[in-house]
Amino acid sequence: MPTPPRTKVSAKAIATDLRGAAQLATQATLGVARMAEGVHQSVLGTLGARGDTSSTLTGSHPQATGLTGWVYSAVRGITALVGKSADTALRALTPWLETAGAQPPESPQRAAVVAALNGVLGDHLAATGNPLATPMSLRFNGAVLDPGQMPAPAAVSGKLLIVLHGLCMNDLQWEHATADGSPTSHAAALADAHGYTPVFVRYNTGLHISVNGAALSEKLGELVAQWPVAVESITVLVHSMGGLVARSACATTEANAAPWRALLKSMVFLGTPHHGAPLERAGNWVDVVLGSTPYSRPLAKLGQLRSAGITDLRYGLVLESDWKGLDRFRRQPDRRTHLPLPGGVDCYTVAATVAKPRSLLAERLVGDGLVPLHSALGRHDDAGRTLHFPKNRQAVVYRLNHMELLSSPVVRELLVNWLA
Repeated sequence: MPTPPRTKVSAKAIATDLRGAAQLATQATLGVARMAEGVHQSVLGTLGARGDTSSTLTGSHPQATGLTGWVYSAVRGITALVGKSADTALRALTPWLETAGAQPPESPQRAAVVAALNGVLGDHLAATGNPLATPMSLRFNGAVLDPGQMPAPAAVSGKLLIVLHGLCMNDLQWEHATADGSPTSHAAALADAHGYTPVFVRYNTGLHISVNGAALSEKLGELVAQWPVAVESITVLVHSMGGLVARSACATTEANAAPWRALLKSMVFLGTPHHGAPLERAGNWVDVVLGSTPYSRPLAKLGQLRSAGITDLRYGLVLESDWKGLDRFRRQPDRRTHLPLPGGVDCYTVAATVAKPRSLLAERLVGDGLVPLHSALGRHDDAGRTLHFPKNRQAVVYRLNHMELLSSPVVRELLVNWLA
């Protein structure tokens, strides 16, 4: 399979990167000012003082008045003015930059940084209209698939392989170099062995999983309708959070009977936290601890920088009803609606563990370093919540971490055998 060309970065993209960074810097400065003001007033409050004259409660932090309040207000006002001016100037430059000469292709480094940023605070980027927010897109041979610009019929097959990345990642990170330096990927191996046509998904992993699931269902509907040859089947290959997004997309089709769902033949999950990941739960405890005293309460906002996508990973929330109307930073038990594996679909799962074989305690507590073994296998202490993968459609790979699932030759061999 030929090496796909890297997506070109236009001068407009450079301008939007600068605009996005300027907006984030402005918002960060405003946030730090509010945090400092909150700590200031909380400390004074515990000493029986009220600042210069008094303080009021604005939003979730105490706001100073008097001279102190004027200083904090001035900091916020000047910062907002500078930020707005920078954004306006960069926006005005964008049309001029459109006429710039050819730019180098998008680097994996830039794509990785933007993907990580979206994973951590992508919901905030989207809500504030920040140009760094990643819109969901489908990609073929490195280029974005637009509805009116599909590939030539001779370049594709009717066997679609939809490939989804995980949290803080992007589609380029499925590809790795072999020992001789040539690029390879699980998708390329499946294309060579069985004639699949890989279509990669890039998306904002900081959004709620159910939001991305609905968007994915819509994108797949458009893809099937516009594909240059008749679609025979759809196979989905997912890593980590991508598996939850794919399951959410399937749940969306139960309400609207999307045509693509009838074409879905197989789904393969690599290290998907079907029942959540303990690292997010640890983050939730940080919220609780920081919010427990007046001194640290303003700092609780630091723990709450986690995106909606990350907090969904606490228990593996795939439905809108699992989070809508609830405080996602509040410590609470697992009350999500149980969603079985999609019916009529051959589902496979690969779980990794950094432990040696037969190290049961390490498997249960550590898993692949991010996702516990039982979560990746769909198992749950409550039997009613267990996802039932047939024995011959599940595998455990030892001495392998979460990220190595993307490049493991053992995993690649499993995929080629399963999806023959």
